[in-house]
Amino acid sequence: MISVPFKEALAVWFRIGLLSFGGPAGQIALMHRTIVEEKKWLNESRFLHALNYCMLLPGPEAQQLATYIGWLLHGVKGGIVAGLLFILPGALAILTLSWVYVSFGDLTVVEGVFFGLKAAVLAIVLQALIRIGRRALQGIMKPLLAVGAFIALFAFDLPFPLVVLGAGLIGYVVAKRDGTVTGPDIEDQIVVHAGTKRAALACLTLWLATIGALLATVGHDNVFSQIAVFFSKMAVVTFGGAYAVLAYVAQQGVEHFQWLQPGEMLEGLGLAETTPGPLILVTQFVGFLAAHRQAAAEPSLLYAIIGALLTLWVTFLPCFLWIFSGAPYVERLRANHALSAALAAITAAVVGVIANLAVWFSVNALFAEQLRITGLGLEISLPVLQSVEWPMLTLALIACLLAFKLRVGVLSLLGTSTVLGILWTLWSA
Repeated sequence: MISVPFKEALAVWFRIGLLSFGGPAGQIALMHRTIVEEKKWLNESRFLHALNYCMLLPGPEAQQLATYIGWLLHGVKGGIVAGLLFILPGALAILTLSWVYVSFGDLTVVEGVFFGLKAAVLAIVLQALIRIGRRALQGIMKPLLAVGAFIALFAFDLPFPLVVLGAGLIGYVVAKRDGTVTGPDIEDQIVVHAGTKRAALACLTLWLATIGALLATVGHDNVFSQIAVFFSKMAVVTFGGAYAVLAYVAQQGVEHFQWLQPGEMLEGLGLAETTPGPLILVTQFVGFLAAHRQAAAEPSLLYAIIGALLTLWVTFLPCFLWIFSGAPYVERLRANHALSAALAAITAAVVGVIANLAVWFSVNALFAEQLRITGLGLEISLPVLQSVEWPMLTLALIACLLAFKLRVGVLSLLGTSTVLGILWTLWSA
């Protein structure tokens, strides 16, 4: 790891924040190309070690990876700057698009935009599955872990933490059995940055103080308290980034809190796909709608903005906490191959998580009805084939053709799908 001028890093993180389209696969690839290949600030093993740790954490792995690398290069200030610049461009864009959605979402053209975005999202999720799978699934054990994780989630609805910890334990035991455990290598490994522990404590204090202040002033049933508590829980118990958390947020937002209408989560993810930054910014869209619809007798733009900003705060503040509290210890264990193997096994399991999400997307977007099968430990949702949505299926196939055969970029894919969605909506109106 070389010494990097802070001003140079600042410019690089600003550029990465503006160009971080394409979901975690594209964002991680962008950081790898910039940090490892072009700038050579980190070597390959250092980058992958950081990535594997971030895959283990709840929350957006790409944003946490940026924070981790920023911390490696320049300590706490580097981590804060890198993490914030990765978020802010997309957050501003999502806030604007959320306003457009609630203001003009009932117009035919806007309906067509979101119709097209849903189809593009299906293709993008499949792309992410393939790209991450190619990087993470070498050998025999890792593909088996990915398949096992998919079955555990899709067929048995097991908790994600249980699945990911099980994969990590398998990776650790196999590496230890093969005799690959070594002691830590001190050279170019132990990173000590002053103030890291204090920064972690400050993040924890601000996070808990926000929740406590809301509960004490407005009560448990207020929508702002609900947003703070719900997305704080999400920040702790949900793993695998936006792809893994989407089904959980959609279910709770629609069925429990009634913040969203069915299908709006897919539309929100479509918004997040059109903007830079982590896909978990879709939660900002949820917080915006929740406060807009429930914080006052009449829909309120001011309350909606507060809800969106509060969602950002409680969603991303823990991300900085995880890095500042854990990264120094992870760096000390970098040469322990058994623990590194455990992290790599967890990355393989995340591929199964994304595969489960791809199936969830397909079932909910392409079919109007689903059949729930339960019993003997099974919890499976299967599509009712007669309820297929032919316009959406056609547009999704076109999106997949553009993505996989013609290899168009993310923005071109989203733009083409949006135009086709508008044309279909206008024609069928």
